[in-house]
Amino acid sequence: MKLAVVGMGLIGGSLLKAARKAGYETLGLHHSDPADLSDTDIIFVALPPKSIAPWIEAHEGGFKPGAILTDVCGVKRPVFESFREQAMKAGWTFIPAHPMAGKEVAGFANADEDLFRGASIILTPYPFMGRGPLDKLCPVLKDLGFTTIVSTTPDHHDRMIAYTSQLCHVISGAYIQDALAPETPGYTAGSFADMSRVATMDAETWSDLFLENRDHLLAATKGFAGRVEEFARLLEAGDKAGLMAWIRTGADAKRGLKS
Repeated sequence: MKLAVVGMGLIGGSLLKAARKAGYETLGLHHSDPADLSDTDIIFVALPPKSIAPWIEAHEGGFKPGAILTDVCGVKRPVFESFREQAMKAGWTFIPAHPMAGKEVAGFANADEDLFRGASIILTPYPFMGRGPLDKLCPVLKDLGFTTIVSTTPDHHDRMIAYTSQLCHVISGAYIQDALAPETPGYTAGSFADMSRVATMDAETWSDLFLENRDHLLAATKGFAGRVEEFARLLEAGDKAGLMAWIRTGADAKRGLKS
């Protein structure tokens, strides 16, 4: 089986290295590279959201019959809708996907063949697609290191990612903008490192992702802001009982998580 990866950034480069480690025949391409994909079984399109559809439309005439295409975009509704009518066009199948793995640094130089080891990947397949393409793709994903494969709808994916990923980046970016940040050397431990780690997100990529998921991210951001405002109100009032209840609510919620 031959795998191709289009886009040699952190995720694309890591997919390529993981595929090579797993023993697959591979082809790595930059966005603008000429591509002969006529003998390629699975193609990972690891490009920014706005580049996915144009690249596929420009190359779809050369795809192998029965080929599977998938993406790595962090927002699924726009990609899903772009290919609703083309998902099984001309004998090739598109399966939207989102690997739940990454680093705070970008680029092929930081790619890691073990980036997906033990990670989850989310698929938002078209309901009419059937099991065949998934039965072909899922074993490959396991070979690349993914241990959990979640199947859901694009809307549910985007609502969850607004909370589990995008909101975390928003909070990190806001946190590190404090006037005290330059004075932190010598005053930090794990909490500071955890809170500030993803603040170095790429502005172009993440602003696009935020805007593509504006409705769900806005709801998540307002919900978070409301909980922080409640804490500030209790603190300002010197309400120890209220603060203890607020803290316990969060601690109980954390203990209630399965992982």
